[in-house]
Amino acid sequence: MTVPRPIDLKRRAVGDNVWLAHSAINDAEAELAHLPVYDLRPEVIQTEEAVGRAMLEELEEAARAKPGELVIALLGGRGAQALHRLLGERAKAGDREGLLGRLHVFTQDALAPMRMDNSFSFVRDFERLLGEQFFRQVKSFTPMRTDTPDLEAELTRYVQKLEELGGLDIFFLGHGPEPGAASHLAYIKPQAGATAADVAGLIPISASILEHHVTKFKAGGSRVNAADEAECRRATHILTLGPAAILGAKRIVQSIVDADTAPAKRASYRRVMETQIAATAEERARQLDENPGLWVRLHPNVRSLILPNVLERQ
Repeated sequence: MTVPRPIDLKRRAVGDNVWLAHSAINDAEAELAHLPVYDLRPEVIQTEEAVGRAMLEELEEAARAKPGELVIALLGGRGAQALHRLLGERAKAGDREGLLGRLHVFTQDALAPMRMDNSFSFVRDFERLLGEQFFRQVKSFTPMRTDTPDLEAELTRYVQKLEELGGLDIFFLGHGPEPGAASHLAYIKPQAGATAADVAGLIPISASILEHHVTKFKAGGSRVNAADEAECRRATHILTLGPAAILGAKRIVQSIVDADTAPAKRASYRRVMETQIAATAEERARQLDENPGLWVRLHPNVRSLILPNVLERQ
């Protein structure tokens, strides 16, 4: 049985960005300089399908290692589509091992405001690939709702449920490109003011992220239409998990399989690998804010799965 954590969140505004932080934010900022830095060692896998199988193996291993419930964050877009197909097949076959019935499933980001049935919503894409039986079999499914007039209240509700369940056992994470070979994780964008204490945030949308979102949905095979795309392009904010959720996850499984349709990922991923992360808290915080993809370098338990084309030089 999961023992709930005490929940004490503080609202932080950084310009137009709103973050929900653990109340011990000063402690988190002070400890930032003391967090060990790890090398990012990509595991090159030959096909997207094999990446999906490796991700499923991670989930199965976690289920063997931990009795009872598992809490995971699904990855949207191309990065985990192969995994989602495998999970959908498992649900249709009846899931004899009982893995799905142990899962508390969360989404990790969303564009807002937007109807939940918009074809550019991650939830619709999950339903397309995972299938109805998957959602009937899992312990719970908690999306970030984007059709509410009070997005901050929705995000608070979402964080409270995640924290009550003890945080993430596996954070299935991607990697997104930003201008100047910077990058985003979940949808933590550069210069958004995110800190190590921030569990989730509500940030104004950028043109680059909006274009990246639309492009990856079209490339990933989603059935989209012009009306939904127009609504998606009117989105003003992004709901996203923050650095505290990344650092607090027991395991990160990162997958990058779409450098063919998002070639800027090559330079941005290489920059995450090669950046020398500073030792001082102030300089380290500046680096992380300028290039949020670096947060993965502060986690001790990361598996980064990539296709060979990610390491090709442009």
